[in-house]
Amino acid sequence: MIKSMTGYGKAFAETSQKKIIIEIKSLNSKQLDLNTKLPWLYKEKEPEIRNLVSQKLDRGKIDFVVYFDMHDEEVATIINKSAVRSYYKQFTEIAEELGIELDDQIFSAIMKLPDTLRTEKPEMPENEWEIVKAQIVQSIDMLDLYRIEEGNSIMADMKKCIEKILAQLETIATFEAGRISRVREKLQAMLDQNLVTENIDKNRFEQELIFYLEKYDINEEKVRLKTHCDYFIETMNTPAPNGKVLNFITQEIGREINTIGSKANDASIQKLVVMMKDDLEKIKEQTLNVL
Repeated sequence: MIKSMTGYGKAFAETSQKKIIIEIKSLNSKQLDLNTKLPWLYKEKEPEIRNLVSQKLDRGKIDFVVYFDMHDEEVATIINKSAVRSYYKQFTEIAEELGIELDDQIFSAIMKLPDTLRTEKPEMPENEWEIVKAQIVQSIDMLDLYRIEEGNSIMADMKKCIEKILAQLETIATFEAGRISRVREKLQAMLDQNLVTENIDKNRFEQELIFYLEKYDINEEKVRLKTHCDYFIETMNTPAPNGKVLNFITQEIGREINTIGSKANDASIQKLVVMMKDDLEKIKEQTLNVL
């Protein structure tokens, strides 16, 4: 079964201090392109998070975000008393030297100076990380499930297009019966109009005609096109990832359709070729989003 590269997952974790929200979304990409946005508390866990994501999601442009809301004030802002004292002492000495009288506003000025305030960031408890890690796995699983559901929809669409190409291929056979005869008659008429037929070697003419008509034969292309379409459906039912293989098969299908169109020399078959190309383009667009 195929999987889409588009997906979305979301999970929540909660501790006594905070509520943690985990979001992950993915779009199509040729390889794994993982972007993470983590709060300072979980920065040290980024390599482990990347490993969790890469193990489950083979490729795609993936955005992974973690953020949290505090239930209480866990991160405290503390006045750096030693820095404030040092600044006040220096202001006092300067004021005495200059004969300036200090007032209470001096503290407002001091608190705006560097290093008067500091923020203490506590370490993350290991049991909290285990809770968050479990929810990260859950969000990844949710995204993977989304990919499977989206993949089923893509698979149904591509299967319909392949079936239409095969149906059009069968219709081509109905126009083939008189096609070679018409080409032969056209060549004979041109020959009769432009050359003296009495001087023509009939055996040589038949040989050359056979070689010429072989260029218009499309049986091999029809067989290969049918084989490629069957292989495409077979590959869709193999385990993901199989998007790159499907893309390669569409290229082979396109080659056979183009060759049939160039060799057909028949307006009715050309119309069917155009319809097959239209369905093939729809398939190519879908394979770009297949894992």
